Order: sequence, then C-alpha cells, then structure tokens
Amino acid sequence: MNQIPADTDVVVIGSGVSGLAAALTLAEGGAGVVVFEKERSLGGTSNFYHGTFAVESEMQRERYITYTRDQAFKNIMEYSHWRANPRLVRAIVDESAATISWLQQAGVEFIDATINIPDAPRTYHLIKGRGEAVIKALTTRAREAGAVIITETPVKQIIISGDRITGVMVEGDDEDVPVAAKAVIIASGGYANNKEWIKKYSGFDLDVNLVPVGNVDKMGDGIRMAFEIGAADEGLGVLELVRTGPIGPEFAMGIQLESAVVQPDLWVNSQGERFCDESVSFDDSAVGNANARQKGDCTFSIFDTSIKQQLIEQGIDKAMAMDFPPGSRTTELERELETALNNKSTEVFEADSIEELAEKIGVNPGVFKATVDEYNAFCEKGHDDLFAKDPRYLRPIKGPKFYAIRARTIFLGTLGGIKINHRMEVIDKKGDIIPGLYAVGYDAGGMYGDSYSIRNSSGLCSSFATNSGRIAGRNALIYIGK
Repeated sequence: MNQIPADTDVVVIGSGVSGLAAALTLAEGGAGVVVFEKERSLGGTSNFYHGTFAVESEMQRERYITYTRDQAFKNIMEYSHWRANPRLVRAIVDESAATISWLQQAGVEFIDATINIPDAPRTYHLIKGRGEAVIKALTTRAREAGAVIITETPVKQIIISGDRITGVMVEGDDEDVPVAAKAVIIASGGYANNKEWIKKYSGFDLDVNLVPVGNVDKMGDGIRMAFEIGAADEGLGVLELVRTGPIGPEFAMGIQLESAVVQPDLWVNSQGERFCDESVSFDDSAVGNANARQKGDCTFSIFDTSIKQQLIEQGIDKAMAMDFPPGSRTTELERELETALNNKSTEVFEADSIEELAEKIGVNPGVFKATVDEYNAFCEKGHDDLFAKDPRYLRPIKGPKFYAIRARTIFLGTLGGIKINHRMEVIDKKGDIIPGLYAVGYDAGGMYGDSYSIRNSSGLCSSFATNSGRIAGRNALIYIGK
C-alpha cells in the first residue's frame, strides 16, 4: 500500500467528481486529506458526462440567459412535488454558478451554456473533453494542493468512537489497516451494480429489465458503511432512467442506430401496443419512466423506408448527445442497418410487411397491425386521439420496408442512499447529525423526488456531485477547525 500521511484530517471515499471536488476544497483550505479509490483508475462514471447545470453563471450572463436561481429552485421543487429537501436544493442551486468559475480556475474549459431539451432553460454548461477533463483537472490541482490520492485501496469500514468519527479501515495486503481521521466524506458512487439492492429498492432485475451504463463495481460500499454506524436513508430506489438501444458487444456507443431508436416516431411494447406520446423522448426522465412501466425486458422503435430516408436526408429531431445535435443527418444509418441485418442481429429487424415484422419481433401480429393502422389514421388526420402527440411528429408507417429496433430501459446511476442535510452532514435514524461524517454525489439522497428533474435543470446530476463535494469540503474544514 502507498504511504498514508500520519497527519490525515479527512478521508474521502471515492475519486469521482464529488470526491475530488471535496478533496481539492479541503486541500486548498489547509487540511490533510487522503482520497481512497478502490478501482485502478480515477473518476468512475464522472469521466463520461458532457456538461453540468448552473444558474446565473458568467457564461449565461454573456448569452443574455435570464433564468434565475429562484426560478430554478422553484422548478426543481415543483417537479419533485416538494418531495426533495428544499434547503439542500437551494444550497446546490445557489452554489452552482460559483462552481463553474471554480472549475475554470482549476483548468476546465467550457464550450457553451446551452440545452438539449426543446424550450427548456439553458442551464447545461458544456465541457470541452467531457467529464474526463474535469477529473484530470481536479486530480492535478488536488495533488498540487497536497491531497494524497491512493488507488486500488477499498475502504472497508468507517470507525466511530462514541458519537464521533475517528477514521476508517482500508484493505491492506494481508489485513485491514486503520487510518485515523477527524472526518470522512463518502463519495463512493452509489449502488448501480448491486443486483440485490436494485431489486430490493427499485423492483427491477438488473441486466434483465434494467441495464446499468457507465457504471463499474458500484456496490453501495459507502452507503453500507454509513448504515452500519446508524445513518438514516433517503431516496433509495430513485434512478436516473433513460430509454435507449440497441445494446450488445456488436454495437458501439454513439452509433446512428441509437439515434434512430430515440426519434419520436412509433414505439410499441412487447404486446405490440403504443404506450406513450413518443415525443416524451425529448425528456430523458419521462421516457425512462414510461419505458420502465412496460411488461417484459424491452420495447421497440418502429419506422419505415420514408422515415429512414428522412433521418438520412433531413436529419434527426431528438439528439442523443450535444456532439450530434438536432438536424444532424444520419449518413451512416443505412450501412449500420445493413451490417446489423447481415450479422443476424437480435436487436435490429427488417420486413416486407407489418405482419412479418410482428413475427420477427415476437409480438401478436393482429394487435401490432391494429396499432399501426390506428397510428396511421392519426397521422392521416393530423391528430393523435390516444396520446395527443404533437402533429409535427405524426409520420405514417407505410413501407415498402418496415424496421424495428429493440429499446431498453437503462440507467446512468442511483440517485439516493444516505440522508443528509444542506451542509452534506449525514443524519442518523433519530434525526441527529453524525459529527464528522458527510455524504455527497450518488451516495446522498434528498436532491430529487422520485425522478431526475432534467427538464428545468439539465446537467443537475453532475452539478449535484460537484457542488455537494465542495460544500461538504467547506463544512468539514469548519468541523476540523481549519
């Protein structure tokens, strides 16, 4: 094991953006801080995000974006039906603009203040180099400020004496090793890979009807350790859900088949029936929730020759990522379809009739044909009598070729676990603070109701991680007397 400093004030468990933000804040404040990361590399899921939420930032002011902190606070709370912790929400919103400036000072470069949802507030601060650039910048600055970062060293237990945190036990070469500290910040990244917990708290069967993306070995270590010393829970079972596809080793992330899946055309479930207004595709939480309600392990996106040509020649309506925005032409779609079909993919299907397509995707042909006929009638008269979809997205399915792509409910992370207050202090089952213990990012609950509030606060998940880390770091400095 790497040498652990004898004068450690604070231990941070995890090296995602929340843990590194806490570590840099602590080190800049003069604390002796050690970050323990159980994986070989740093950053975890944080390496993959594209942008982050902020309100009243300098970038927004430069672009005449007038969305205020008060508006953001009210919208987040109303989205959660006031199930979120209002003081926690307010703390994150109020900190968000300063954190953009703080990240810029640390070397992070932002490209734009924008949005990836129609007519939504432009809160999404796009990062050059994605989250990986943030991890590199925070790691460099934290080490320069004196923080020690140790990889491949899991924390196994939080040590408490009386009502005070006194350190942690970390995995050693032969036996666990105690590390004394005055405070601990839990930033271990949630429990996205813990099948037992996912089933227990959300009801899903992991890798069957719910697929984790971008998460590795997230077993809820920090949450478990907090519960072992009496922490209360909040938000268990809340997930960052999305509908996407296709999935499998033959499909790379960001392919244009994936873009075809999320377009607001006809979607059916495993019974061959429509299940939502497909234009909810523009709101990841809404479409994730709608897809997750369906029986079976998947749904299907249906299109035909004319829609395929429209995607190729006129471009997409719904963007999967900021680097492939609305209007982008899917010039590789034809090739990707042919490759998948030639490889006899179980994710992509082509047929010469609706009945043949039904057989290939395993739905009742009669039900599926009735669904398509009804949908085409809605398209013909320009009104969706069933789900009131915007007429601009009513495009008929008439052939001559018919296509289906399997879509699944995926999630990007768990959004709750340990109950905290607005200072990121952990709360016990009696409602009291556990002195010296903090939880941040995916390990902490209270920021959301039952769903990720993306529509009025795009980028909030990464923002909560970064801002909760900074706030925890500052309050830990006060606690240890720095």
